[in-house]
Amino acid sequence: MPIAVVFFDFDPYAQLLGDMTVRWGAIALTAVIVTSLVLAGILARAGDLRADDVIFIAVGIVPGAVIGGRLGYLILHANYYGSAPGQLLDPTVGGMELGLAVVGGIITGVYVASLLGASVGRWLHVTAAPVLFALGAGKLTMVLTGAGQGLPNSADWATAYLGPGPWGSLVPGLPSVPSQAFEGVATLAILAALALLLVVGLFGRRDGRLFFVGIGLWAVARAAVSTTWRDPVVAAGLNAAGLIAVGIAIGCAIALVVLTVRRRDPVGDTTAVETPPELAWPDPERRPRF
Repeated sequence: MPIAVVFFDFDPYAQLLGDMTVRWGAIALTAVIVTSLVLAGILARAGDLRADDVIFIAVGIVPGAVIGGRLGYLILHANYYGSAPGQLLDPTVGGMELGLAVVGGIITGVYVASLLGASVGRWLHVTAAPVLFALGAGKLTMVLTGAGQGLPNSADWATAYLGPGPWGSLVPGLPSVPSQAFEGVATLAILAALALLLVVGLFGRRDGRLFFVGIGLWAVARAAVSTTWRDPVVAAGLNAAGLIAVGIAIGCAIALVVLTVRRRDPVGDTTAVETPPELAWPDPERRPRF
């Protein structure tokens, strides 16, 4: 049997108070979510948006992400849920597919943002970095649970999990491609590249294009990494989740083209919201504060 260079042999559970134990992966994922929310708040304040509105948007993301994730899981396991459709509503059965979870979360998050008074494009701009960080760092937390292992591989960078676990992949002791780490690192690399582009002055107009570029590149990276997964190929050398990722990339490209065209059309520019004259207060100093 090929020997992996990287072995993980640790207790995946952290001992807290008394007999209470929590998976290290859950602790790390909680830290990632909190960091993403704090980063979103900081960027929102820097972008002249209300930092406390981040919480409303985050809550609004949840139902869309859950519904989208479950629908994606239905696509991945259509044969099983075709014979037992009621199981799709049982959260204890199966999981969620990340690609459509992101799509669903974007849809409901955008809806909530549209109710907050500021331009949706500005919110998309400031949340690009937090979302990419959550996707990338969140994937890396799977290394602590043993989930997301790819195809068996004998390369020097192959990984294997020893000890009783329990681990999140089948046959964890078999040296395999660390697919979860590849996707996480690729996503964080995309985040770093976009940060550099912002530093040099690109995407100065906060109209949402940065967000769709980031999510589109993430989807491309996810589709590429999906070729190392253990899931069966469906079409074009990709599994079902890889095909979903390609669809997301195409959707982001379309959104980018639409936003670029609207940028050149003053009539369609909605990046700034102007108050209609009939609704404006005659004396700004006497405007009521809520």
